[in-house]
Amino acid sequence: MNILSLFILVPVLMLLGFIPCKNIKQVRTVAVIGAVVELIMAVALLFLFYKERAIDPTSEMLFYDDSITWFKTLNIKYAIGVDGISVLMILLTSIIILTGTFASWNMNPLPKDFFMWLTLLSVGVYGFFISLDMFTMFFFYEIALIPMYLLIGLWGTGRKEYSAMKLTLMLMGGSALLIVGIIGIFYNSGIESFNFVEIAKNGGIPIEAQRWIFPMTFLGFGVLGALFPFHTWSPDGHASAPTAVSMLHAGVLMKLGGYGCFRIAMRLMPEAADELGWIFLVLTGISVVYGAFGAIAQTDLKYINAYSSVSHCGLVLFAILMVNKTALTGAVMQMLSHGLMTALFFALIGMIYGRTHTRDIRQLGGLMKIMPFLSVCYVLAGLASLGLPGLSGFVAEMTIFVGSFEHADMFHRVLTIMAVSSIVITAVYILKVVGKILYGPVIDDHHLELTDAVWYEKIATAGLIVCVAGMGMFPGWISNLIRESIPYL
Repeated sequence: MNILSLFILVPVLMLLGFIPCKNIKQVRTVAVIGAVVELIMAVALLFLFYKERAIDPTSEMLFYDDSITWFKTLNIKYAIGVDGISVLMILLTSIIILTGTFASWNMNPLPKDFFMWLTLLSVGVYGFFISLDMFTMFFFYEIALIPMYLLIGLWGTGRKEYSAMKLTLMLMGGSALLIVGIIGIFYNSGIESFNFVEIAKNGGIPIEAQRWIFPMTFLGFGVLGALFPFHTWSPDGHASAPTAVSMLHAGVLMKLGGYGCFRIAMRLMPEAADELGWIFLVLTGISVVYGAFGAIAQTDLKYINAYSSVSHCGLVLFAILMVNKTALTGAVMQMLSHGLMTALFFALIGMIYGRTHTRDIRQLGGLMKIMPFLSVCYVLAGLASLGLPGLSGFVAEMTIFVGSFEHADMFHRVLTIMAVSSIVITAVYILKVVGKILYGPVIDDHHLELTDAVWYEKIATAGLIVCVAGMGMFPGWISNLIRESIPYL
């Protein structure tokens, strides 16, 4: 069996393993064992990838397999393979699933059902990142989206039914655009194949078809990447989702949008991207600045981080549209960095809310003396978000801005300067929140009786901090792995 198929098989076995579970301890055991196995497989895949790349440096995709045909009439195949970018996204997913499992240790009610739906979501994410056939990729894309409705609608907080329905409808709207684009690519590819690697090798899509297919596919994926003005589902969805779902949603699921834009829209339709890209560059530039200003105006911790995610994910799409190797490298690094630090943020917010029963910064204060471990972790997450050197946010954003500034024309450089301004705005809301909730006066005397993080919470937060700091201090191997995977520029 191809090693990549194990990333789908293991979660499926987990789903079967949940069925006989009778109590919460059994549920936790299955969830943790499955998440640990996935992380071990992801690390093993990274080392195997390096080994295979040394043997076969010319192949674009390693561990390639398209021997299984799903629907012969339309030439739909279970085609899988990975390059360095796919491997890194699989590793990110495994890290966040494991830390999210620990962050949801005391999930109630219906813990078995919660972890089953969370596991099904992970099936979709892993399948999406390993798929080379666009129809198969779309199939897993939908598997990743469908559980979100139940995970938010049943286990969420606040206006959870409204948020779940809004998220589902808007993302399904993006899916409708996406399936039209994929069908258009199939019939205009010249080889009638859904395999995007084969289509690219065959010369791509005729420019006449590109002009209408490119907007469809970029918008279809861009909705999930919180592209302005289709971003409004994101803050509500994040704010209502339970902790692990927020972590996986912002940390991984939103990355499917940027990954899809990079793999499909930009790769297969470069001429249309060159002609029409300026429209989406303006929209992504608005996302970056608007998201940062939106975060300043919020008082709910989850909404602050949600609007921050709109800004940071906007940077991903912004860099992808710059279409040069440096900017694209920065885009993938930003996906990794944002995935780790926003998962850390949402984990910490969930832990603070679980103790104080409020996310309103006006009702929080003095947490540094009450829960010092969680407070220090929050400071580190904030420093990563505002781009402190030595942490992941700095290397990702600097790579994006340097790559974006390689364009010598005034249009691209003005937009780049606008995007750079988001760093200053981000510093404003991060320092405002840290100063208010951690170092401000204690608002509620009952908070003085609260406890700090327990062991499973420390595992989740410490693991994410190590990854954020490790990426910030040792970014070279990640950057090289990404650059080697974009040889077509």
